[in-house]
Parts: sequence; C-alpha cells; structure tokens
Amino acid sequence: MTTPDFAATARRVEASFARQTIMETLGARLVRVAPGEVEIALAVAPHVAQQHGFVHAGAVATIADSAAGYAALTTMPEGRGVLTAEFKINLLSPAAGERLVAVGRVVKAGRTLTVAQAEVFAERIGGDETTRKPCALLTATLVAVENRQGVVD
Repeated sequence: MTTPDFAATARRVEASFARQTIMETLGARLVRVAPGEVEIALAVAPHVAQQHGFVHAGAVATIADSAAGYAALTTMPEGRGVLTAEFKINLLSPAAGERLVAVGRVVKAGRTLTVAQAEVFAERIGGDETTRKPCALLTATLVAVENRQGVVD
C-alpha cells in the first residue's frame, strides 16, 4: 500500500477554499491543513457583526461548517469531494474578540458518510499573550460525492 501524497491533498483543499467566494466576502482565511484537521481564521470586523456588536451566528456557522467540511475532504481520495448533509451548532458564548478561529476535526471518516466537528474560539490579543474562549461547537455529517467541477472540491 502506498502512502498518499498529503501535499497534493493540501493543495486541493487550498484550491477549493479559494473558490469559496463567501470566505472572501467574510474575510476568512485558511490557516492550517493537516490530515483530518483544518483551521480557518476570521478577523472580527464590523461587516460580520450583528446588532449587539458580536460576530453574527451566520458567520460563525459558515467558518465552522467549512472547517469541518475541509477536515473531511482531507480524508477523501482524489476525485471525491464532500457536501454537508446536516449540521448542528451550539453557540456557547458571544463571539467577541479580535479574531475567531474554527478548528475542524474528523471524528469518523467513512466511504459515504463522514462525521466531523468544528470548535470555534474567540481570541483576544493582549500584550504578549493570546487568550482563547470557546464560542461555538458544530457537529456535521458530510456525504462523499463524485467530483463535480464548480460544486465540490
């Protein structure tokens, strides 16, 4: 059995992320891609705020869904992508700080269905240290699909 070239998988994730114009609209960026794990960061800014000044739950859910989905994609062979079939999100505390970080991790990878989670942390940067407070937890079921240009990876 040969070891898959993870660098190629990471490039596939990066290319797919670049095609998600919602990420550009939000100002989110792909921070890290590892086997079964992806990190997405979002700078807190007025254009993603709700009426109380916190990051809108829709923006939080969007980066969490993408982090979980791309974590799942890292487990898929070339020519297969993933689509979110279902997710549940718990909003644990207001999303406030300088930056949000969504960390997606695969819980169980399968040929047809993959379960992944994403934790979203609100970061505050003060002096020499950055503190992280959990603000959301998303659990997703993703379905494997044959690669279709423009729809999935």
